[in-house]
Amino acid sequence: MLEELRITGLGVIEDATLPLGPGLTVITGETGAGKTMVVTSLNLLFGGRADAGRVRADPGRATVDGRLTLPRHVRAAVESRIADAGAGVDDDGTLLMSRTLTAEGRSRAHVGGRTVPVSLLSEVGERVFALHGQSDQLRLLRPAEQRAALDRYAGPEHEKLLGQFAELYARWRSVEDDLADRRANARQRTQEADLLRLGLDEISRVDPQPGEDELLREEAQRLEHVEGLRSAAQLAHVALAGNGEGDDVADVLSLIATARRTLEAQSGVDRVLGELAARLDEVATLAGDVSTELGTYLASLDADPGRLQEVYERRAALRALTRKYAEDVDGVVAWAEHARTRLAELDTSDELLEELDRERRRLHGEVAEFATTLSAARHEAAGRFAADVTVELAGLAMPHARIEVVVVPKPAGSGPAIPTASGADSGVGPDGADDIEIRLLPHPGAPAQPLQKGASGGELSRVMLAIEVVFAGVGGPPTLVFDEVDSGVGGTAAVEIGKRLARLARDHQVLVVTHLPQVAAFADRHLVVAKDTGGAVTTSGVRAVERTERARELARMLAGLPDSDLGIAHAEELLSVADREKA
Repeated sequence: MLEELRITGLGVIEDATLPLGPGLTVITGETGAGKTMVVTSLNLLFGGRADAGRVRADPGRATVDGRLTLPRHVRAAVESRIADAGAGVDDDGTLLMSRTLTAEGRSRAHVGGRTVPVSLLSEVGERVFALHGQSDQLRLLRPAEQRAALDRYAGPEHEKLLGQFAELYARWRSVEDDLADRRANARQRTQEADLLRLGLDEISRVDPQPGEDELLREEAQRLEHVEGLRSAAQLAHVALAGNGEGDDVADVLSLIATARRTLEAQSGVDRVLGELAARLDEVATLAGDVSTELGTYLASLDADPGRLQEVYERRAALRALTRKYAEDVDGVVAWAEHARTRLAELDTSDELLEELDRERRRLHGEVAEFATTLSAARHEAAGRFAADVTVELAGLAMPHARIEVVVVPKPAGSGPAIPTASGADSGVGPDGADDIEIRLLPHPGAPAQPLQKGASGGELSRVMLAIEVVFAGVGGPPTLVFDEVDSGVGGTAAVEIGKRLARLARDHQVLVVTHLPQVAAFADRHLVVAKDTGGAVTTSGVRAVERTERARELARMLAGLPDSDLGIAHAEELLSVADREKA
């Protein structure tokens, strides 16, 4: 549940705090006062698309902060997800969320005091928040949205079935496309495979090893300068350890030994000399190690001209490969690995084509069987869905209206096809082999018409609200927001919409932006967005109204006369009716 919402610097709203709570909260106000900004801020807070054009020039940044309490059935999932981002709920069990948008279009999101990707706001929003506006009514006219509505109503097990079907369908299409491509482009594939085999054959004859070109370069350099290297190493070795022939020539190791003995002899008088003698011991050890390694190096030097020629020839063979296939030997080795993988992909042998064809037929049969199961589940859910929505319409001043949900096979010929139970082909897609059409019978004797043809704006508003009430009965987010979904409705129908929203608010937090006093009268909490044009810049604020002020606001909504005694009396009557109905 959303406990509080603060909006700063967004549209006409400079700084406003909305105190929220359980039950039904309505938001009203004059046209242009900023009611839309409240809905926009909620959309931003839960990861919606940001529009920098709505940021106020001063201060050039808009911020939306929200404080939520998480219901038990979503708390564990939300806490687990935000923990992955290093965030968490407060000690009192509330979750703080924030979204900042600058005039330059930069957007930042915070959850639990930690900076997070905006996508995390969306993930939390999917579990706790649902926004319904007039655009949702238009979406409901699309066949794909009607199919999604039925699948959502059918429940989580059905949606799991739908996900499994989509995976199976993707595998089938992948094999189908692969087989078709291998058959259609067999000549080009064969030509490419021949070129790859020639390259692999040439590389395999040389058999390059990773890093070999660099090792050969270093070896060639040593062989080309072997005399100079031997002379330098020999001179250094003699300087360190002598020539081993007994000549009375001072070498480094002898001199260090003499210095160490001299210092040790005086260490009893001054311990500093003893410490220096110990350090000379370390120097002697290091010089001895270098001398030994120089000896090993001298023994390893080879002036064999034949080996140098072998290195030249090997480097030439490697350069021939790098001129054709890559910049260095490591690249050539990688090219060969890729070529071997690509050869397997280019295979057009009869054996492979037959194997792919068997796999294609097997998957095609599984898709057809799975689609039949999915269709049966949709037929079963369609009847229940239509009956539940029809019941809700009766309570929305459409007592004689009836909803039909028709499940029909997709037309064949528009893509992949599968056989149906009747033997005829049906089109199939990742969402199954069915088209869904919601039809409305507004009154007895009227023909059933698709929503996009037979529903007026007011009827469509009530159908959508009825569907949402039905969805609420089978789960869904705990916070529901309706943005002027009562457009085109008035009179008795408006009162019934108010009743239904109040009923929905028994188990959900419901926020409604409305222009109908009949709906506003049913609120548990009434917020008014008011515009202030007294300064140099127009701003809006939000305030909660109680009984007297609330009656004046309803009178304004009824007749545009907030100070009219008759209007206020009518408003008081509306509030009394709403109180009796809720009781």
